[in-house]
Formats: sequence, structure tokens, C-alpha cells
Amino acid sequence: MRQRQAGFELLRIVSMLMVLLVHSDGAALGLPEPDGDIDTLNARDIWRLAVESFAIIGVNCFTLISGYFGIRLRVRNATSFIFQCMFYSIGIYLALSVARPGSFSWHGFAGSFMILSHTDLWYVPAYFLLMLLSPLLNAGIENLSRTTFLSTLGLFIAYNLWCGWWWHGSFNPTGYTTMQLIMMYLTGRAISLYAPVISTRIAVLLYIVSLATLFISSLFLSSLTAFAYNSPAVMAASISFFLIFRNLKFQSQTICRLAASAFSVYLIHKAPPIWGGIIKPTVIQLWHSQSLTLFTLYIAAGIIAIYLACSCIDALRRIIFDRLATYLSTHASLSGRSKT
Repeated sequence: MRQRQAGFELLRIVSMLMVLLVHSDGAALGLPEPDGDIDTLNARDIWRLAVESFAIIGVNCFTLISGYFGIRLRVRNATSFIFQCMFYSIGIYLALSVARPGSFSWHGFAGSFMILSHTDLWYVPAYFLLMLLSPLLNAGIENLSRTTFLSTLGLFIAYNLWCGWWWHGSFNPTGYTTMQLIMMYLTGRAISLYAPVISTRIAVLLYIVSLATLFISSLFLSSLTAFAYNSPAVMAASISFFLIFRNLKFQSQTICRLAASAFSVYLIHKAPPIWGGIIKPTVIQLWHSQSLTLFTLYIAAGIIAIYLACSCIDALRRIIFDRLATYLSTHASLSGRSKT
């Protein structure tokens, strides 16, 4: 088992904090559409566009990490993913049913089990499909020459940008698809296998240029186009931001433990009852009742508090899964011995 590199684990945490920030910004408040008419923007409009420009790269970075190290599909990994998703889907439904007497229904309860087909969390089925495809992707990469792999990846990215992003092709119009995850996964593998290590200074410079380009594009393009995950500016900012953390070489058990709960933060806070019933209305209320400075401070404190609270909850989930996996493994071993 590889030793986790704290630099990438820190990026995992930052990426999920960015996801929380995006949800607290554009997803909750909506985004202005200046369409080139910059004079119509006020300070709050600029704030929303700037925050979205900074934070929209979280999902891409999260997937780049998977690609950089490669997904190794195992029964335990797939089972752990499904268990994690179902644990929160079912647990949140039951908890809210207890908190709100009369809200329980067998139809809703059955739906909480169907985390791959009946879910508002698009990343769950998309990432699970990426996991299922990972043996094929890995085998293809291993059996292609460097030139063939990189040229094919370049054409794949160009096709996604031109036909997907620019012309809104149905296979990947905004990046909320498995196709986008495959593209970022392959990009992560290419960085891991073939990209030279560039200095942090250059990586930061590339990130700043990409971030500025992204913000400027949001002034002239629709928010759906400018902030699409497969936007060239979003992808460039994602990759350059990833390269900054690639250069961080240190170890920290605390960061690794916190990073282990990153995906659970997504599963918990974006669950429809929590997101739609608690978080989104709270963000909107704060936006309309507080100054921009106080709103920013409240949101910053809030996303950190959400991450830490979800990490504490996830510690229990990991204990349950580990004990369940150990029990099943032991039971299967004893059963096999008894048959022989």
C-alpha cells in the first residue's frame, strides 16, 4: 500500500472546500450574466464571479488526483464506495424521518438505497462508472507508447473542447459527465507518467494567468459556458493548481486523516434534505441580511465547520465499514476452511 503524500491529500481537502464554496456561491445565489456589459456589475456581482472563478476547479482537481495515482479497482474499493454512499443516503433519510414525524414513506426509503440511479448527486454514478472503466483505461495506457497516448489524449481533449464545450455536444456539454471524469483521469495519468516537474513559481504564474482568463471570460460568456468543468480556462486553472500541490513534499497524519473524509463531505452536505432544507436557505438568508464582509466571514467559517463536522461523522462510518469488512472476511475464511 502506497504511503499517502500529504501534499496531494491537502489538495483533496482544498478541492472539497472549493466545492463547498461553489455550492455556497453560484449554486445557492445564482450568478450575474453581464454579457460584456461590465458597468452593470456591483461589488456583490464581482464577488460572486471572482469566488466562482477561484473555486470552480475543485471537481477537476479531485479527479486529477485519482488519475495521477490511478484507480486500482478491487472488490473492497468498490464495496467501500457503495457502502459510503448508501450509509449517508439511508442514514440521512432515516434521521430526518425521525426529526420530522410523518415525513417517512416506503417509496422514499427505497429510493435512498438507489444511490446510482435515483440521486441528485451527479458525481456519485459518474465516478462509480469511472471506477468500473479504470481497468480498461489503465490497460490501454500501459500498452500504448508515450507518443500514441499523448497524441490520442490531445485529440480527445480537443474534441471535448470543440464539440463538447463550445458547441454543447450532448456527450459533454458542461462537464457534469463521466466523459469529463475520464478526460481528467487520463490527464492526471499523463502528468504522473510523462509531465516534467516544473517549478512552483512557474506553476503559480500559470495558475494566475488561467484564473484571470477564467474571470474575464465570465464577463463576456454565459456563466454556464464560462464555468463549465470542460471550459479551457477551467481546465487550465485546474491543471496548473494541481501542479502547485505536486511540488509539496511533506508528511502529515492529520491532513491524511482529514482528507480521508473529503468525499463524505460532499455526500453529506449535498444530500437534498440537508442542502435544500438547511444550507441553501441559510446562505440566501445571510446574503440578504449581512454586509459583504460579514457574509464572506460567515461562509468561510461555515464551510470549515461543515468539513470538520462531516469528518467526525465519517470517522464512525469508517469504523463500521472496517469492522463489517473484517467480520465478513473472517466469516468467509472460516466457511471456506469448514468446507475443506
